[in-house]
Amino acid sequence: MTQHTFRREREPSGGSRPGRLVTRPWPWAAVVLMATSACGASSTSREDLTGEQLFSTPFPRSNGRSCATCHVPEDSFTLTPAHVTRLLETNPDDPLFNAIDADDPTAEKLTFEHLKKGLVRVWLTLPDNVDLIDEDGNVITPGDRKLFVWRGVPSIADSALTAPFQLDGRVETLEEQAQGAITGHSEGGEAPRSELERIAAFEREVFSSDRARNVAEVLAGGGAAESAPDVEDELDLTQSEERGREVYKAICAACHGGGNQATIVDREIHDLAFPVIKPDGTVLYEVPATAPPTPVLAAQPENEFLNIGSAYETFMGQLDPDSHVFTRDVSFPRYRYRFYTDDSRREIAADLPPTPPPGFDDGSGGDGDPAGLNDDLDSDGNPVAGPNFGLQLFSADPGRSMVTGSPNDFEAFDVPTLRGIGKTAPYFHDNAADTLERVVEVYSDHLLSRFPSLTLPGEKEPDDDGDIGPPEALTADQKSDLVAFLKRL
Repeated sequence: MTQHTFRREREPSGGSRPGRLVTRPWPWAAVVLMATSACGASSTSREDLTGEQLFSTPFPRSNGRSCATCHVPEDSFTLTPAHVTRLLETNPDDPLFNAIDADDPTAEKLTFEHLKKGLVRVWLTLPDNVDLIDEDGNVITPGDRKLFVWRGVPSIADSALTAPFQLDGRVETLEEQAQGAITGHSEGGEAPRSELERIAAFEREVFSSDRARNVAEVLAGGGAAESAPDVEDELDLTQSEERGREVYKAICAACHGGGNQATIVDREIHDLAFPVIKPDGTVLYEVPATAPPTPVLAAQPENEFLNIGSAYETFMGQLDPDSHVFTRDVSFPRYRYRFYTDDSRREIAADLPPTPPPGFDDGSGGDGDPAGLNDDLDSDGNPVAGPNFGLQLFSADPGRSMVTGSPNDFEAFDVPTLRGIGKTAPYFHDNAADTLERVVEVYSDHLLSRFPSLTLPGEKEPDDDGDIGPPEALTADQKSDLVAFLKRL
């Protein structure tokens, strides 16, 4: 099998000077053999294992999982639906199929439909200024202040390009990330600091391409991501890919900019996704009402995260079994949150998602409006809408807001690097899109189309998913060209 993941090593010097650094594929067959032979070794022998070996070695006093159980090397260090399905058929006793990631961990017969979508269960702790509430606004926070969400498994490739880590940025370092995985997913104890450092060092040397490694070297040398050389100049692009590169620069690079393809370089564009939220959870619009309505924006000069509506896509997929959402046929938790102004939990900052107004359509009425949008206006003539500029009944994942306690971070996630993205399907924080083509469709139809500056000229296709709103932002050819370029990153 051809490998697309690279490592750095020194060539033999042949003299007194060290050999030059080169990039070569990781020899995964050898890694697995070494790790397998190490599994039965005594705990002291772990001191001699490299980070590469530790990555594929089950942790002591755990459920048998290693890092490689979920970050599968042969699949660009992600957990793919195809891998899970194949493994469940051939080896149902594999440590991957632990009760902690079963659809219902307490069931007599465990099933793994969520895992078969590439999803694992992640437990989060509510910030001190946040409660869970029911549909009537009653506080229902559990005693341990925990909730769980279903999330995909990000690749470790190109970890050297971005920080913090995890989809909501709750972990500052790769060492902390490794310990969190040992505790949360392998059910192990505290690992020696030296082991965590070796695992993290290994992860920092895994790249999706030689170009990604070159960018990492610039950053390691103190260079800024936004001023890193455009390593895509090295590529011999087709005409379609060249056109896709221009589309990328026009609509993607504002937030996926810089050499790491993960730097927000246009704060004005970024901040368009952060409306001021009123205590009832709805968006504050300018008064008198404008046409189209103008939301009042919350300044976010230090915020590197973004709500692109991916959790809203999942909400819609749960309502509409015929939607394009890849995970529509598995259930997601249904939460509402109350954000307070401080940890005394006395003054409400916002209830999210907001309580729908009377007559709210939940999408089950068959009126061609699966998003549950309606034409309700407030007394000023502005829409009654939540932070996704629509209304929703529940949230399947609170995103960054469970780290910061801020309603501005409701359903926001990190801006991931797009390097190597062609190898890491499914996409979004919860695998809602199974192909890059579908990702681009979502952006064109549901996100970019809300912002005139991100809508490119050209005749657009008719909207095929039945929702209301502005036309798509991209033409069919622009979408196809963009996908072609993304697959080369």
